[in-house]
Amino acid sequence: MTFATDTIRVLHVDDDPDLGELVALSLEREDDRLSVATATSPDDAIDVLGAQDIDCVVSDYDMPETDGIEFLETVRADFPDLPFILYTGKGSEEVASEAISAGVTDYLQKEGGTSQYAVLANRITNAVEQYRSTRALEASQKRLSLFFEQSPLGVVEWTEEFEFARLNEAAEEILGYDESELLGEPVEKIVSDSDQETVETVVDALLEGTAGTTASTRTSERTANGSSVSGTIAS
Repeated sequence: MTFATDTIRVLHVDDDPDLGELVALSLEREDDRLSVATATSPDDAIDVLGAQDIDCVVSDYDMPETDGIEFLETVRADFPDLPFILYTGKGSEEVASEAISAGVTDYLQKEGGTSQYAVLANRITNAVEQYRSTRALEASQKRLSLFFEQSPLGVVEWTEEFEFARLNEAAEEILGYDESELLGEPVEKIVSDSDQETVETVVDALLEGTAGTTASTRTSERTANGSSVSGTIAS
């Protein structure tokens, strides 16, 4: 049992209410992070998804009126990336194949005994952690993109080989180049002669370094008209 504080909100969908409650209680015993709500039909589950913040859906396959695959397709229409685990007693290669095609996150067949709940809890936490990491990365990239586009400072994005990849409008104005004129050019193109050796040393250190290596140096940069401006080259 774990004692982490980051709650993982799970929605378990099964037309058997007694089994639904058993699974919910068992999952919460396995991992204190799990908080499990239950629904006895896909329609009820859709209402819950609309009213609550859910991190993962765990659904049975064999349900009246709407099976687990059809329910998955409905969920994917509004929640394309939400972790969805098909947890079913009616397992087959055909069902698994349909689930994968419909965008299921994971597939687990029900078994006897209580050990299955530890497996299911682990599948849920792994899926949610990956989902949250992906969303955090996307949010970070969005913030960086907004900074790049809206910053009054001149900002240049480099490739891994320290060639020009992007310039924001402020950088174009400061350097006197259109972005298209610098794309693919090495960083040394805008570095003054007096700073070439220093910049080459920093770039070489970064290119030879391991992941996470950082460095920066103040430089005098040469604009398109030959004048100099002060800048920082960093990674």
